[in-house]
Amino acid sequence: MKYQYLIAIYLVAINLFAYILYAIDKYKSKKSKWRIPEKTLITTALLGGSIGALLAMKMFRHKTKHKKFTIGVPLILIAQIVMFYMLIRS
Repeated sequence: MKYQYLIAIYLVAINLFAYILYAIDKYKSKKSKWRIPEKTLITTALLGGSIGALLAMKMFRHKTKHKKFTIGVPLILIAQIVMFYMLIRS
């Protein structure tokens, strides 16, 4: 039972982290400053932060012209939902 709390805490933290990363990258893009690599943004979504990434993309209108993000991040979320469903079902 304890591991479920750890997983929940991890998911909240990684999604908050992804959201903040996307927000910082959007801010930096407006200011023409050094940017967060796209690989880092995608990796954060892959590590469980896909919901935070999608929320930030919508709220900040960030990375919405890049198919890698507009298609990739939702596909990552779908894959994570399927894996989570299969995990709790077994």
